[in-house]
Parts: sequence; C-alpha cells; structure tokens
Amino acid sequence: MPEQEPAPQGSNTNITAVTQMDEPESFQHSWRLWTIFLVLCMLSFMASIDSTIITTSLPIVTREVGGAGQYVWIANSYLFACTVPQPLYGQIADIFGRRNPIFVAIVLFTLGSGLAGGAHNVGMLITGRTIQGLGSGGLYVLSDIIICDLIPPRYRGPYMSAVLSTAAIGTTIGPIIGGALAQENWRWVFWINIPVMGVGLLAIILALNVRYKRSPTWLHALARVDFLGNAIFIPTMVALFFGLIMGGQNGYPWGSWRIVLPLVLGVLGWAAFHVYEASPFCREPSMPTRLFKHRTSATGFLMIFLASIIMQAIGYFLPIYFQAVKGTTPLMSGVSFLPFALAIIPFGGLAGTFMSKTGLYRPLHWIGFALSAVGAGLFSILHETSSRGAWIGFQVIASGGTGLIFTATLPSTLAALPESDVAVATGTYSFVRSLGLVWGATMASIAFNGQVNVHLDIVAEPEIRSLLADGGAYTYAGGLTSLPDPARGQVIRVYELALRATWLVFVGVACLGFLITFVEKHVELRKDHSTEFGLAKKLPTEDEAEKGGRTSSPDAETVGEVN
Repeated sequence: MPEQEPAPQGSNTNITAVTQMDEPESFQHSWRLWTIFLVLCMLSFMASIDSTIITTSLPIVTREVGGAGQYVWIANSYLFACTVPQPLYGQIADIFGRRNPIFVAIVLFTLGSGLAGGAHNVGMLITGRTIQGLGSGGLYVLSDIIICDLIPPRYRGPYMSAVLSTAAIGTTIGPIIGGALAQENWRWVFWINIPVMGVGLLAIILALNVRYKRSPTWLHALARVDFLGNAIFIPTMVALFFGLIMGGQNGYPWGSWRIVLPLVLGVLGWAAFHVYEASPFCREPSMPTRLFKHRTSATGFLMIFLASIIMQAIGYFLPIYFQAVKGTTPLMSGVSFLPFALAIIPFGGLAGTFMSKTGLYRPLHWIGFALSAVGAGLFSILHETSSRGAWIGFQVIASGGTGLIFTATLPSTLAALPESDVAVATGTYSFVRSLGLVWGATMASIAFNGQVNVHLDIVAEPEIRSLLADGGAYTYAGGLTSLPDPARGQVIRVYELALRATWLVFVGVACLGFLITFVEKHVELRKDHSTEFGLAKKLPTEDEAEKGGRTSSPDAETVGEVN
C-alpha cells in the first residue's frame, strides 16, 4: 500500500475511512451520494437550458410583452446575473455551509422563473431573468463545490464529466425546447422550471446534510463576508460585460464612448478589486491572491479561460454556418449542432476514468488543446457543399478537445490548493470560465464582422452590402434563402470567407492553450481528502433542517467508507 499523506491539522477526517480510500477498490457510494449527485446534474441541466432557451422563443415573447428594442437585455440580463456573484457564492459556502446557499440558489431560480413566465411587460421579464441568473450562478458554483466535498480528488473526474455533459446538452437543446414550447405557450419556457426545482429542493432537503463549522453568531458570520470587495467587483464586472457584449452592436460601435468608458472602468475596477483583496484591509477575501501563486493552479485558471473562449465561439458561429451557408432554419441549426454537445459525454467520461485510474491530467490537457486546434482548423475548410459526414466528424473532434479540458481542469486547479480553499477556488474557477464564454462570443464577433466588411466587395448589390455591414451579417444569417441568384451565391461566399478567418483565430487560441500546458507542474491527485464539509451520518430532524441542517452528531459519513 502506498505511503499515506498526513491529514492537515484540525481535520475532521475519519482516519479509518481515509486508510480505506488509499486503494481505489474501496471507493463506494451511499444512496445519499447518488441522490445528491443526480440532483446536482439535474440542477446543472436546467440552469444551462435557461441560458439559451430564450433565443428561439424571443421573437414570440417580445411580440406579447413588448420590448423588441430591449431584446439584448432580455437575453443578457441572465448572463450578467449568473456570472458576477459566483466568487461571492464560493465565499458564503464556507461561511454558511453548502446546504443553505444552495437552498437560496434554488429559490431564486424558481422565483425568477415564475416572474419571467408571468411577465406582462418587458421590465418584469428582465427582472425575472435577472433573478433567475442570480440563482443559476449559485447552482453552477455550488454543484462543483459539493462534488469536491463528497469525492476525493483522484475520483472527481467522472462526476465532473457528468455535470459538464448535462450542462452541455442543456445549452445545446435549450433553443430546441424553447422553440417547441413557444409554439404552444411561451410562458412555459420559464414555468417548466418550477416543478423540476421543487423536486430538486425536496431531494436536497432529504439527502444533503453537510457539516460545517458555524460562526458563533449571525453578526460574526456576516462580518466575514467580503462586502466591500464585492461592492467593487460586481459593478466592475457589469461594466466590463456591458462593453464586451454591446460593443459592435447597432448604435454601439467599438469606438463609441458608450463602449470605451465601461471597458476602461471595468479594467480599472478589476485592478482595484485585486489590490484590495491582497491588502490587509480585506480580512477574508472572496478571491484571495494565494489561489494564483502556484503555477499549476494559475495555469488551470488560464486554461479554462481559453477553453471557454473556444467553446463559446463554436457555440455561436457553427450555427451561423448551418443557417447562412447550408441554408437551414434556426431550429434545425440547433439540431445540426447536437453532435458537438453529445460527443462531450464519451470524451468527458474517458477523461474522468483516465484520471481516476492514473492520477494524471497533463496528457489530457495536451490532447484536449490539440484536438481543439485541429477541430477549429477543420471548421475553416467547411463550405456550402461540405458533406454531412464532414461537419459531424469535425464537430466530434472539436468536442473531444472540450470534453477532455473541461473535465480535467478543475481537479488539476484544485490539486495544488488545500481543501480549505476548495469553495473560494471553485467560485473563482466558475467565474473565470464564464468570463471566457463572454470573451469567446466577443472575439468571434469582432473577427467575423471585420472579415465580412473586408469581403463585402464580392456582393454586387449595394442594398445587400448595407444589410451585412458592421455586424448585420450575424442577424441576417437566416434570411439568405429568399435571395435570388447570383446574389445568394455571393453572400454565401462572404460568409464562407469570414467564417474561415474566424476559425483560424481560434486555432491560434487553442495553440496558445497547448503551449501553456507545459507550464503546469504535476501535483498528485490525492485518494483521500480532509474536509470540514463532509456528509453528516445523522439526517436532520425537521427542527434541525429549519435551523440549517446542523446535527447533534459530530461524526461524518466519509464518501469512501465501506458500508
């Protein structure tokens, strides 16, 4: 048996159970772990669906409640609210435990769904979407944190892969579900979440009873929250996201002060936030600088940022290829994109199994970025007559890169950090991942719109050129089928050339990610872990559940314990 690493001081780890976990064969599951894991997958699935479900139903929704001019905010208010509180969720999970924050996240998501579904004006709809997003951000972060609490680092890969796969499928089928529901009653686009969240809340109440070290008073607990840091961070990120998302839109050119000012304020505010977090004035930072001091952890944050950029670019612009070049409907472009989402499942599963068996993750990062580079490069050769086998096969290759990187990166990022930093590190990781998604859409849009403008001289008709110029090509992608020849062929050629150049940009991003993998150092993935947030043996009584799930028993049910 290999030599056991000593447990950190103050650990509540069950020594017997830790010894048993030295051998992979002793790792077993209780019914509570399975219940919690399946519920977390379900919550992740629903939250990811809602990030894209509005896209196909938005025209119908705005016709009924108004706000056609505010369609960008209807879609992006969810993204804003989902992303900016993620580091805060990580911190409050340490202060208030895992159970209470996930209750709050589920309730916020459900409340927002009810408000959005019952909206009678655009203001109420945007409010509902914002509240939904606040809940969704907590679901993303807390799902990863709870998995890390329950599963030792060596065995986390398959569980991370499953959550990633359900999220990827949800994001992909969101537009399909939204389009189908909107044809019957658009309000069920949002109301469908309510019964599902109810089931999730009940299951969490019954199964998730996680220990944590309570503060002596609520006042003491609140004093630990990084309120000032988040007062700097949240408006800073809103300003930055506003500039990145609105830049290049109609009426908001990149050179406009309305875009430049938020971007400058966002960058300056972000710098001020990190200065404050590193200062002695911040007693308990929500994004501590120690997370970035180990090269493996710092590299992990950078890798997930780059991988998210690539994934979002594919998610935004592969459907444009199907609609503009292949002539499919928006709904069918979503169906054509399914190979990318579905292929993540086997690749993520292979990555998780490989890590569990070998404890290695660097080879997965190498292969993942290599596949991403090859996949993006292959997308650049797609054209109007490309076969179905070609665009399906190319998606599978690119999806393989995404599945490997996303599965292997959180375990590697946490490997160099103590278990006490799992929550804040996961909150930071989740935020960096979401920030990468925003950058991916922005970078791809800048590259695509710029290349459309470069090749507009191919189109003979001035009216059509004006429709495509300065960002119009993205919205116009589904309207090509009504164009007569030769104008249709000319416009398709513009899209082909613009998309080709766009994909080559992301070949470069993937190559950068590949080079960065050589910076990280291998840190052993432990087969045991010492955490203050293990499952309590005793399920809470009704009174104890109302008080946050505190049990009278100090013992913990260790996940790897043989029953």
